[in-house]
Amino acid sequence: MPRTPSEYAVHLLIEGGHREEVRFPTIQDFQKWYSGELVPKSSSQDFINVPIKNIQGEYMVVRPSRVVGIRVEPIFTSSIDRET
Repeated sequence: MPRTPSEYAVHLLIEGGHREEVRFPTIQDFQKWYSGELVPKSSSQDFINVPIKNIQGEYMVVRPSRVVGIRVEPIFTSSIDRET
């Protein structure tokens, strides 16, 4: 039986070598944000909101045209503590 990820770490690779990680509870939540926010404005210079989970009062914005890559990593809860 396949394991189900507890959440997904999404690594945004930004022009200039900067990297940011945000987490989504499900792959569907990531796909909704990706297809609803990032893709339609992919060539825009305007900022869009990037959802940050579990950080009260903090937010991140990014210019969609500056995102050069995205890596999606499933995170599995286990007895091994993985702090990033």
